[in-house]
Amino acid sequence: MDKVQIDDVDIETNPMGVHSIRRPISKALGFTDFAMNYFELEPGESFSGGLHTHHDQEEVFYVQQGTATFETHALQGDGDTNDESAPASDEHSEVTVEAGEVIRFAPGEFQKGYNDNDDGDETVVGFAFGAPGAQHDWEQIESLIYCQECEEELGHGLELTDEGAFRMTCTECGNSFVIG
Repeated sequence: MDKVQIDDVDIETNPMGVHSIRRPISKALGFTDFAMNYFELEPGESFSGGLHTHHDQEEVFYVQQGTATFETHALQGDGDTNDESAPASDEHSEVTVEAGEVIRFAPGEFQKGYNDNDDGDETVVGFAFGAPGAQHDWEQIESLIYCQECEEELGHGLELTDEGAFRMTCTECGNSFVIG
């Protein structure tokens, strides 16, 4: 049995600087089968660097304090349905998650959670859980961003470089660039 005080867990931030406080609880306690991260998001900060999905992992977010907004993007075959005959969908939407609420994203569902508080005085405190696996399999993460070569928003594979930045590669044309 292991336990840890959340404030004793070292802060690790995203290479893109999208949040100032992220404490990887699963790393501190040596989890092997699921991920658990604690976040404090100031207005404008986000849980992740952008709209993304984990093809091999479901994600659950619990908002302990404040209100988080999740941008979602539905594509054909998203989520647990795996129904390739479903009509194509290319729809962005937003869902708010209040303190005490939980939201789940199935593998393949694109999402980005952030603090959208316009007043500038509300911090979002929450936890992100992912299973299976305590660490990212970078080959199973896909980000939805604009491709300059294809001139449209498309899926991009993600690779963490030795320098701690992200290499994004368009799944359609193979164009690659580094951010962070």
